[in-house]
Amino acid sequence: MLTTAIFPGRYVQGAGAITTLGGETARLGSRALVLLGHVVVKTLSPRVAEVMTGDVDIIAEVFSGECCDDEIARLKTAVEASGAGVVVGIGGGKVLDTAKAVAHVCHLPVVIVPTLASTDAPCSALSVIYTPEGVFDRYLLLPRNPDVVLVDTEIIAQAPPRFLSAGMGDALSTWFEAESCHIARAANMTGRLGPMTAYALARLCFDTLMDYGALSLRAAECGAVTPALEKVVEANTLLSGLGFESGGLGACHAIHNGLTVLPQTHEFWHGEKVAIGVLAALFLTDQTPEMVDRVYGFCASVNLPISLADIGLHGVSDADVMRVAEAACAEGESIHNEPHEVSPKTVFWALKMADAEGRRRKAIA
Repeated sequence: MLTTAIFPGRYVQGAGAITTLGGETARLGSRALVLLGHVVVKTLSPRVAEVMTGDVDIIAEVFSGECCDDEIARLKTAVEASGAGVVVGIGGGKVLDTAKAVAHVCHLPVVIVPTLASTDAPCSALSVIYTPEGVFDRYLLLPRNPDVVLVDTEIIAQAPPRFLSAGMGDALSTWFEAESCHIARAANMTGRLGPMTAYALARLCFDTLMDYGALSLRAAECGAVTPALEKVVEANTLLSGLGFESGGLGACHAIHNGLTVLPQTHEFWHGEKVAIGVLAALFLTDQTPEMVDRVYGFCASVNLPISLADIGLHGVSDADVMRVAEAACAEGESIHNEPHEVSPKTVFWALKMADAEGRRRKAIA
């Protein structure tokens, strides 16, 4: 049986890493369309122009706010009109997914510059496509990973700490889902089994979060770049990306996708909803009481949600929870990579149990 792992072409991380953006981009092209998230456009545009001047001509575009087909088509037209030979995405996860998708449809290389450590989107050969209203639509599988991923931890440290927490929620799923795929001999994102490297990296991701997660959050709260912050940024960005993509996805992300059918969840970040997927998966996959206690304790220590109310679903009806469960079990969803039978009813029960356990722990805290 063939195994396959996939990686970004180059990964650069550290305080001040953005100073290398001009040189890294120039290796790929002399004219770049730079897509900036609307939150960072004012703060980073002058810096980007400074570090790229003399190396690359740039055409700047501001992200519309959603990684959807309309935005991809708009930016494709902009690339074609500008004559750009490379796409650069600077911002959060949806900005980066859009940049990757635009580079794909334009057959161009892409440089990814995350300003948050909030998802594992930067390294992957995958874009998550939503509707213009923010409801999950589909995964767009790309033929290659980004050519460069450049992570400036000084920029990351200036972001609100909630984003780092959300990234830990996303990364928390990595080992659980890779382990499920390993046991079930389910395919990773390449359609083949993952190698032992992928599972080892997924476990390193989990161990790094457990060891340094709370300490890294304290660093982020005071805007400090510390060894703990560097480790968790790498776990959130590189280890989680490699782990999910080459190890495989399972219930956690499928439950996230199910949660997006309820509009009350749309104001919460991807990793926050994935964290609820992890907690539900603990009961869906029969984890030990010790692991349940460890994961709930970790989530509480890094300000991740532990009940449905924490993601806008206070007093949610059973009918709506079942809608989430049904969407999570849709044909083709990653939940079917789990090494046991799943159904909307078992996911419904797991969500109810995860919520009840979270509320119980809050009551006695």
